[in-house]
Amino acid sequence: MSSPKTILITGASSGLGLALALHYAKAGVTLHLQGRHQARLDAVCNDCRARGATVHGSKGDVTDAAAMEAWLKEADALSPLDLVIANAGISAGTGQNGESNQQVRRIFATNIDGVINTVQPLIPAMIARQSGQIAIVSSLAGIRALPSCPAYSASKACVRYYGESLRGWLGAKGVKVSVICPGYITTPMTKVNPFPMPFIMSAEKAARIIADKLAKNRARIAFPLPLYLPLWLLSCLSVRITDPLFSRFPAKPDSAA
Repeated sequence: MSSPKTILITGASSGLGLALALHYAKAGVTLHLQGRHQARLDAVCNDCRARGATVHGSKGDVTDAAAMEAWLKEADALSPLDLVIANAGISAGTGQNGESNQQVRRIFATNIDGVINTVQPLIPAMIARQSGQIAIVSSLAGIRALPSCPAYSASKACVRYYGESLRGWLGAKGVKVSVICPGYITTPMTKVNPFPMPFIMSAEKAARIIADKLAKNRARIAFPLPLYLPLWLLSCLSVRITDPLFSRFPAKPDSAA
């Protein structure tokens, strides 16, 4: 598979999105980057330009469906998008006080609606030209629900199923779809976790793994393997066995970030 030349990434102003933007940035590549924080987004865009890429930055919120559709169609009109990475997301858990209604709705709005708002507007154009690749960032928390973060787990399971279903539908129409399920990555999102995070890796290493697997059109990009395999096996067992185990996991902070 040839390397993508026109790439769109949401949540590009920090964390994994930033690392992916820098990984793909080079001469001959056009990047469309979106983030909520203007100063951080500007810094990422400048760093990518310094690497030779043509960069279009857009401050925005993935929960704004109308604005997202307008931006996506504008970007695709400049040059057809080869790769779209629906990366923007937030995380929080039960913490000391449990999950509030506001927190649950905010997580769902960003992690589910935000992915839908990023993907759906581009599907007709990709089908029409029978090309393009969609990458949806889920999580290993979407493999087996974690009681420490109900809304986050549910949102990531939802977009995993959404992406895997899209792959089955769009593959026959020439459009590739991959779902990315990373474990712990060193990002602002995980820095607030007050507990050990097994097999945590840098965002730069995660970006390299993701880019390599996307180039091979892998259906599910789940890593690291020593964490993914046990979670997958536990997901196959009865909850009567696994619930007591998972209930011992430390809670994520109850503040969405």
